[in-house]
Amino acid sequence: MRLRSKLSLLFLTTILIPVSVIIVAVPTFYHHSMKKQMTDIAMGTLAVAAQNIEMYLDDLERLTITPYFHPDVMEALKLKASDRYKDLEPYQKMLNEKSLTFTLPYQTKNVRRDIMGTVLLPFDGSVYIVTPEGILDPVKDYPYAKQPWYKKAVEADGKVAFVGTHSQDYFPLSTGKEAFSVARLIKDPDSGKPLAVMMADADTIVLERIIREIRFNVRSKVVILDENRKLVYANRPISSETLDQLTASGGTVNGDNDTYAVVAETLDRSNWIIAVLLSTDDIKSQVRWIYAACYTFALGGIIVVLLLYFTLSRWMISPFKRMIQLMKKVQKGDLHGRLSVRGKDEVAQLGQALNTMVERLSELIDREYIAVLNKRDAEYRALQSQIQPHFLYNTLNGFVALNRLGQADRLEQAIFSLSDMLRYTLGHSEWTTVREEFDFLARYCELQRIRFEERLQVTINAQKEAENIAIPKLLLQPLVENAIIHGIEPKDGPGCLEVSARLEEHAGGRRLRVRIADDGVGFSDTGRPGGNVGLTNVRERLKLAYENASFTIDSVPGSGTLVTIDIPIKDVKA
Repeated sequence: MRLRSKLSLLFLTTILIPVSVIIVAVPTFYHHSMKKQMTDIAMGTLAVAAQNIEMYLDDLERLTITPYFHPDVMEALKLKASDRYKDLEPYQKMLNEKSLTFTLPYQTKNVRRDIMGTVLLPFDGSVYIVTPEGILDPVKDYPYAKQPWYKKAVEADGKVAFVGTHSQDYFPLSTGKEAFSVARLIKDPDSGKPLAVMMADADTIVLERIIREIRFNVRSKVVILDENRKLVYANRPISSETLDQLTASGGTVNGDNDTYAVVAETLDRSNWIIAVLLSTDDIKSQVRWIYAACYTFALGGIIVVLLLYFTLSRWMISPFKRMIQLMKKVQKGDLHGRLSVRGKDEVAQLGQALNTMVERLSELIDREYIAVLNKRDAEYRALQSQIQPHFLYNTLNGFVALNRLGQADRLEQAIFSLSDMLRYTLGHSEWTTVREEFDFLARYCELQRIRFEERLQVTINAQKEAENIAIPKLLLQPLVENAIIHGIEPKDGPGCLEVSARLEEHAGGRRLRVRIADDGVGFSDTGRPGGNVGLTNVRERLKLAYENASFTIDSVPGSGTLVTIDIPIKDVKA
């Protein structure tokens, strides 16, 4: 077959195949891919939202079992439920009342501002309301026993009862706020006799805040239903007809002048459902422009191919032009380009030879240059990885000390702080910014303050212009740890630690200066901690990351230690 015939067949095939693919296959593939991707994103997003909601429900549930952990509170409730309470002496009644008005409120006080408070209702008609602002007087003559949440708690017979959105009108000076709650019937552990009903409330703004993070590139509605499939919360208005369809089935629902695809997630403990309604009209509208674009590209492709066919002579020199372009790229250092070689004629053989030459040149550079860079990068990773076990070992020792002292609350707070720190240290990125590193140091020092209390005062301050400068992750943590453990801890009395970062002008150009200063015991030249693994790693990592950076330690016994790091801005990784 002659070259002209081959080109004619090639042009014909080039027209038919792309047109078929563009008009039919591409829109279909895009539609299915988009739908699947959106469903997967919705499922993942709902799983996170469900976990956050369950976390709040668990906090509320823990508040409702607080009386069981305090014998004096349980004894007070037993007396109120007994017939002999009215015969008690005034002093005994006063002690009994103290347990419910002081001991219990102190234990149920919650650090979350969005947990609005607790209500304890003994069966003698008394009411105890505790909020973050303190103990409140009850609303006079409020019919607590007739409320649905009260009946639900009694019916649960000691088990947890999850209560959907309801008005908090039983609180004094109520502004009509909405709350969702967890209620429980408090029973005598020995006799099983009901003693009181206790309920903990959370502001519905919690649900709004969680749902606000659920966003998609199509119109959507997010709803939360309780175990009876009653509406707890919706981020947008939803009709009763649509809600009925949603509770009756999954898949697709109609209503509000649209059709919605439903993706739902069930909360394990409460059996609540959080569901996302995705507008199918929006999904279809995003596919329509794909069809229009496909027809446009197909028509344009036909026109281009016809023009190319009538200018065949110009194509004869195109392989040589591509060879020239490839060689220009090689001259500029780009060794990734290759010629597309077809056939076995002289031009194809020339192109293959050119490809072989570029490949061999690339392999030579890989062996001689890139291998050296990889070796240096491996050394850098090895130095960074040595810091994490060393830091974790020292932190866990602090946890053991808290446990031995029986400080359970502080131990729990320490574990939460460590969890945030581990998320940072275990991240895949090896580089961070000054702001993120300083935020990490703040959490680390907060963890240390749990142990040292008022003995440790920390000031962390970064200049605004220096916050976004890139530095190796965990570069500063070993220095802060060294200052606390070897400087402030052995000191008699309180100690201060100051960490700062700022840009300064020098003769050689601008430099980032980081200072870690403490007023601890210090050390002499003979006692310099040269073998400390943290300081050694910091020094080596700084040397690998910045060729012209400096690292100095100045210490005076009894007066403290100053560590200074100077990094030229011109050496900072972009």
